[in-house]
Amino acid sequence: MNPIKVAVDASRVRSGGGIAHLVGILDISDPRQFGIVEIHVWAYQALLDKLPDSAWLIKHHPHDLERSLFRQLYWQGTKLAKEIQAAGCDILFSADVSTVCRFKPMIVLNQNMLAYDDGVLPLFGWGKDRIQQTLMFYVQRQAFRFAAASIFLTQHAAKQVQKKVGPLRQTACISHGAAQIFKDMTAKHQWPSDRGTPIKCLYVSPILEYKHQGEVVRAIKLLRDQGHNISLTLVGGGGARAKRLLAKHLQESDSNKQFVEIIEFIPNEQIAKLASQADLFVFASSCETFGIALLEAMTIGVPIACSNRSSMPETLRDGGEYFDPQEPRSIAGALERLIESPSKRAYYSQRAKELSGVYSWHRCATETWQFISRSYRQTRVLD
Repeated sequence: MNPIKVAVDASRVRSGGGIAHLVGILDISDPRQFGIVEIHVWAYQALLDKLPDSAWLIKHHPHDLERSLFRQLYWQGTKLAKEIQAAGCDILFSADVSTVCRFKPMIVLNQNMLAYDDGVLPLFGWGKDRIQQTLMFYVQRQAFRFAAASIFLTQHAAKQVQKKVGPLRQTACISHGAAQIFKDMTAKHQWPSDRGTPIKCLYVSPILEYKHQGEVVRAIKLLRDQGHNISLTLVGGGGARAKRLLAKHLQESDSNKQFVEIIEFIPNEQIAKLASQADLFVFASSCETFGIALLEAMTIGVPIACSNRSSMPETLRDGGEYFDPQEPRSIAGALERLIESPSKRAYYSQRAKELSGVYSWHRCATETWQFISRSYRQTRVLD
């Protein structure tokens, strides 16, 4: 069995989940166990700095990746294949399916469901973001059809994508893992002893239209109007339009800034600490390939109220209370069921933590590199 060299295109890996995934699958001691002698990664400098230093890991930093999106795509479409060939790599793993590179054979990873989950794109209105996501859909569709194999994070994602791009040649479902910092943290499980102490609710996710932070704010206001002393902390930056929409909700529901706190991007260590100190965790997204923040809350064991859309029920299963993320009364109802039932909080906390045990970066890395190696050898047989 001849050893192979793998090229990884991480030029479009810009989200927190995508970065966590790349770091996670490179956390291996020796790729030779998968028949791989070298892994070459092409990425922008800030991402390369997050990757481990190993003799078998070769980092490439094209200056075009620090420039505009147009320059990045131009480099990807006209130069990347030549650089992969010059490096002596045998197969390309595109860590984001939004690629215009046509190196063969290529395996793509799906990390964006915005164009595939029903009813999501209209949430963006008719602005630049919606146009960009629509264009990306056509780029992704061509990449899926060109690729020798595709990796999905959930069965939901695999099903939805193939509904819109057609049956794919070879697929695998390989889910994310949770960082060790979350595995090492434990929820406090100490419910407020009196009504003077607020119930602390946490939502970790970028502020975007399909994350529905505004609806969560309105749900918290409903609960407060019913006599529940509850506060909300939102963690994550976001898009300008979504921030404006959220500001409108805040003006209507919490103009005096009494019960909602917004924190911009913070390191995982601080997120884990906040989650361990929270009484409840809410996750109101209506579109996710997997939901890494949801998994992190599961790993800590904080009681969860969760959206019933997209891939969330596949990840959380029976580990939380579900709601319709576009209906504040539905969100409030799920939170209230947790507030009023200590037994439910205890059960969901234990069950979610138990379910999170199957998700690890070691398993994700092993399955990913095994699949890439196996796919390459199958393409060689077919050739």
